[in-house]
Amino acid sequence: MEEVKIGLLGFGTVGKGVYELIKKNQDLIQKRTGIKLSIKKALVRDPQKHKGYPEELFTTEPDEVFKDPEINIVCELIGGEHPAKEYILKALELGKEVITANKAVLAKWGDEVWGTADKLGRFLGFEASVGGGIPIIKTLKEALIGNDITSIIGIINGTTNYILTRMLEENLSFEKALNEAKEKGYAEADPTLDINGMDSAHKIAILASLAFGFFIPVEKVYVEGIENVSVLDLMFAKDFGYIIKLLAFAIKGENEVEVRVHPTLIPENHVLASIRLNYNALYITGNFVGEVLLYGLGAGKEPTASAVVGDIIDAVEHRLFKKTSFIKYPLTKKDNFYKIKPMDEVESKYYFRFSAIDRPGVLSKISGVLGEHQISIASVVQIGRQKPGESVPIVMLTHETKEKNVKLAFKEIEKLDVVTDKPIKLRIL
Repeated sequence: MEEVKIGLLGFGTVGKGVYELIKKNQDLIQKRTGIKLSIKKALVRDPQKHKGYPEELFTTEPDEVFKDPEINIVCELIGGEHPAKEYILKALELGKEVITANKAVLAKWGDEVWGTADKLGRFLGFEASVGGGIPIIKTLKEALIGNDITSIIGIINGTTNYILTRMLEENLSFEKALNEAKEKGYAEADPTLDINGMDSAHKIAILASLAFGFFIPVEKVYVEGIENVSVLDLMFAKDFGYIIKLLAFAIKGENEVEVRVHPTLIPENHVLASIRLNYNALYITGNFVGEVLLYGLGAGKEPTASAVVGDIIDAVEHRLFKKTSFIKYPLTKKDNFYKIKPMDEVESKYYFRFSAIDRPGVLSKISGVLGEHQISIASVVQIGRQKPGESVPIVMLTHETKEKNVKLAFKEIEKLDVVTDKPIKLRIL
C-alpha cells in the first residue's frame, strides 16, 4: 500500500476541511484507490490558535513543508496573492505536485504558474479555485475534451446570489440581505470582492483560459457588481418575466471572445433563473455535447475540501503513474490569442430605468434620444405620480443594440432637465 504524505500551506477553513475529510474518509479513499493519505505538516502563523488538533501537525517555518523529502504534495490554501504565488512556484521548483484553491493568483499570473508546472512536468491542481465542490475544471479538462466549448455562462458567486435571492423573495434592502449573508457565514467580513464582481471575474478568467486555450488575465474581463441593483429593479424585472442574477460570461465567436461579469436579467423559464440562495451553477455549451448544467455549493469548508482531495488523488496518479489529462495548460504565446471583444462592441438587449418628472413630453424626449442612437424600445412601463411634480420611474426593455450606443445615449439623457437621478441599465440574457 502506498502512503502519500501531504503538506498544507494554511489551516483556515479550507485547510481544516481537507484535514477532516481525509481523517473521516481515509478508509474509503484507501479502499477505492489503494492509497493512504496523511497530512504530515501544516504551515500556520500561530499554532496556539489551533487547539484540538495534534501539536506536531503545525509549523511556522515554510521550509519544514517545502524541504521535507517525505512530502510529495503541497496544498496552497492560505489565500491572497502574496506570498501564495511565491509559495506555489517554490513548491513546483522543488519537485512537489501542487494543489491550489487560489483563484486570484491563477487569474493574474496563470501564464507564469501554468507555464512553470508545464515546463517542470509537475501536476498543478486547481479544481477548488472555481465553483467549490462543482467539478467544472475536471469537466473541461476531461469529460468535454472532445468538444469545442463555445460558451460558459454561470452564477459563480454564492454571496451575491444569496443577496439577490433574499432581496427579491423577502423584499429586503441590499444592506439587510448582506448582513443576513454575513450572519449565516455566506459572506466574508469584507465582502467587497464578491459585491463588486471581482471574485466572479477571477473565476471566469480561469474558465475562459481553460476552455479557449489561451491565457486571459483578469484585467481583460469587463466587470460590474451588484451595488446598484435595487429591490425596485428586481420587482420590475419580475413583472416583465425576468430574474436578476450576477452572471459571468465566456463566449467564443469566430475570431474573438467575450469575457464579462455583470448583473443580468434572465428569463424566468431559463434554468439559471431557478438557482437560489448561495448555490452556484455553470451552463456550458459544446459543439457536440450541446448544453450541460453543473450545479452545487460554490464555496464553504466541505465542498472546497472535496475539490482539493479530488486533486490530491489526481496528483498521486500523476506522480506514481505519470498519468495526466491530455489537455495542455492554456497557451501563453501572443500569436495564439483570440481578440478580446471590447465591451463597447458587445450587443445585448437592455433593461433601462429612468427617474423623471411626470409631465407631458418626458417619455418622448427620452425615447427620442434612444432612437437617435439606434436603440429600439420593446416595452415601456411608466408609473403615475402621486403628487404634482413628483419623479416617477420609467422602465424600458430594448431590442439588441451595442453597448457603445447605450453609453452615448445615457450621456445625453442624464443632461435632460426632466431626469432627476442617474439612469440604471442592466443587460438581458
